[in-house]
Amino acid sequence: MPVVGLTLADRIDAALPQTQCTRCGYVDCRAYAQAVASGEAEINQCPPGGSEGVERLAALTGRHTLPLSADHGQEGPRALAVIDEAWCIGCTLCIKACPVDCIVGAPKQMHLIVTEQCTGCELCVPACPVDCISMSPVSGEQTGWQAWSPLQAEAARARYSFHQFKVERELRDNAARLQAKAEAKLADLAAASKLTAPDDLERKRAVIQAALARARAQREA
Repeated sequence: MPVVGLTLADRIDAALPQTQCTRCGYVDCRAYAQAVASGEAEINQCPPGGSEGVERLAALTGRHTLPLSADHGQEGPRALAVIDEAWCIGCTLCIKACPVDCIVGAPKQMHLIVTEQCTGCELCVPACPVDCISMSPVSGEQTGWQAWSPLQAEAARARYSFHQFKVERELRDNAARLQAKAEAKLADLAAASKLTAPDDLERKRAVIQAALARARAQREA
C-alpha cells in the first residue's frame, strides 16, 4: 500500500494477514492495528502472522522483536474449515459467525465452505451446535506469511469490509422498521385517545416513546 497519507495504524493494518480471527484479543485486525499504534497492545499477538508478522510490526513501530505470545496462540500451518455433511443441521449459526462470508447455505439445508475464501479464522467452529466443523491443515510445513500471501490478505480485507457493511445495513434497516412500527402504534393511540382512559393512554405512549428512542439510538450508532 502507498505510504503517503497513511497513519501508523493504517500501515500496521496493511501488514496484518486480515484473517479477522480475533485471537489477538481484539474484534478484528483493524482494531488490533489501532491498539498497537497507540501502544495499548504488543506487536506479538497475531498467530496467523507468525514470527515474520512480528518482525514486520517491529519494523513499522520501531519496537524490539518479541517471541509470539503464547497467550494468544501458536504459529502453525494454514487450515481451512470443513463441514461434515452427515452432521450439518442447517442452523446458519456458522454463516453468521464467518467474518468473510465464505459459508453458503440456507436454513435446514447443508452448508458449504468456499475454500478459496476461507481465512482459517476458526470462528465457525465454536458457533456450530453439533460440532460438525473441523479445521484441516492445507499448507504443509509452511506457516505464517509463508502460508498466506498479501493478495489473499487484501481479498480477505475486502470481503470483511463488505460483511461489515451488510451487518450495519441490517441494523439500520431493523431500527427503521421498529421506529416505523412504533410511530404507527402512536398514530393508532392518538386516534383511539377519546376511547381510552387518560392514565392508560399516557402509560402506553411512554412505552412507545421509549421504544422509539431506542430505535433512534441504534440507527445513529
